[in-house]
Formats: sequence, structure tokens, C-alpha cells
Amino acid sequence: MTHVVFYEKPGCGGNARQKAWLEAAGHSLDVRSLLSWPWAADSLLAFLDPLPVAEWFNRAAPRIKSGELVPETLDRDGALALLLAEPLLIRRPLMETSAGRVVGFDPATVAAWLDSPALAELDGRRTEGCAAMSGGCESRQSS
Repeated sequence: MTHVVFYEKPGCGGNARQKAWLEAAGHSLDVRSLLSWPWAADSLLAFLDPLPVAEWFNRAAPRIKSGELVPETLDRDGALALLLAEPLLIRRPLMETSAGRVVGFDPATVAAWLDSPALAELDGRRTEGCAAMSGGCESRQSS
């Protein structure tokens, strides 16, 4: 199957489920920390640029959930600066193969991208967001 570079938030229950689904479908993973990866504007934009700015953001991040930060009000440059300064705000996972890049884990998108019918069967399940205990994984400290 396909080798996927998978950028995650270490300890995130949602990312753990996503990795398990990919591996169960026969894909191999190179797992990297989204939070500690040395992002530069061009490397992050390689993932994000095709999407509207509001879709670049992790809706479970504390600053977004609290309403302190409203992605729909940000321009491209301001949004990029925020994401580089605070990687916890980046929508995840970020995934990369020789065929391209994907942001987030929409089953239909990922299944088509990886030509993986088993992943299409996840459609309708909660595939993005944290599955952690009370408080959610976004509120826990991580490196």
C-alpha cells in the first residue's frame, strides 16, 4: 500500500484512531510531531494553501473554542503567522505521500487520495477531533 508521513499531536486520541485506521488498511506510517516539527512558511503552506484560511485551523484548540480566535476573520498572512507561532492551532493530521498532501481526516477524501476503499467505510464516523477523557486533549500540555 502507501507510505504516509503523518504529522500528529502526540498523545491525541483522535490521531491515534486515525493512525490505527490507516495501518489497518495496509498503509505504513512515518509519524512526526506536528508541534515540534520545524515548520517554515513554505513547508506549511504546501499543505494549507489549497484550502480556505478558515479550514487551516484546529477547531478544538482552546483559543478557537473559547472564541478568542475566530479563523473566519483572519487573512492569509495573519493566519499563517499564528499557525507558525502556535502549531496547536493547525488542523490535523497533516499527511503526505508521493501523491500529494492532505489536511484533516475526511474519510472520503483520504480514501480517494490513498485509493483505499477500506477507509471510505469510515464515512459517517467521527474521524476528526480529540477522543480523550474529560477536558479533551487540547487542554493538556504537550511538547
